[in-house]
Amino acid sequence: MSWLKNWTWPTRLRDKGIIGMNRRNIRYIGRYNKRRLYPLVDDKLKTKLLAQQYGITSPELIGTVTTQFGVKHIGAMLTGHAGFVIKPAKGSGGKGILVIEKVEDNAFIKPSGAKLTLPDIERHVSNILSGLYSLGGSPDVAVIETLINFDESLMDYTYEGVPDIRVIVFKGYPVMAMMRLSTAASDGKANLHQGAVGGLKHCDRCCAARRSV
Repeated sequence: MSWLKNWTWPTRLRDKGIIGMNRRNIRYIGRYNKRRLYPLVDDKLKTKLLAQQYGITSPELIGTVTTQFGVKHIGAMLTGHAGFVIKPAKGSGGKGILVIEKVEDNAFIKPSGAKLTLPDIERHVSNILSGLYSLGGSPDVAVIETLINFDESLMDYTYEGVPDIRVIVFKGYPVMAMMRLSTAASDGKANLHQGAVGGLKHCDRCCAARRSV
């Protein structure tokens, strides 16, 4: 059966130092992180405020929307901002993240070129507040940040969005990293769950990428 050549045994993966998400969660995240501190990293707003407190660079916080009543003020909040990102504070897997690259003639333009209206933006924020994208479907907060402008050296490696480099820190030491690149499928987001690619190998300005699973 020729299709078997595309498969391998778990023991071979372990021998190469590759672990799955379950083992990662149990042997590393669960073992080396205090449970009482989880709320600080499961909530993007709390994480951001903590980073600001300790002087860690992060995108500028434009504002937050915490109630449905506040949705009608989103237009005024976004005035003067050419590009921004709206995300749920308690979302996961990149769900609910909306990237707006620029604003022209009262139209909010996504990296793909698709245009949204202010009512579209308000509806998206309202959905975030109702818990459509949050863990467990609980009521959430909409976080609005400025859009990051990435370095031109990464221009050849991305498509309609902002690439990023994810660094894994273990007990205070960086142990591994990978570049994540947006695709047409990910709609400008560098999130693997939304269709971005991760795990990049550079070679003479060429790259081989794969989606991590």
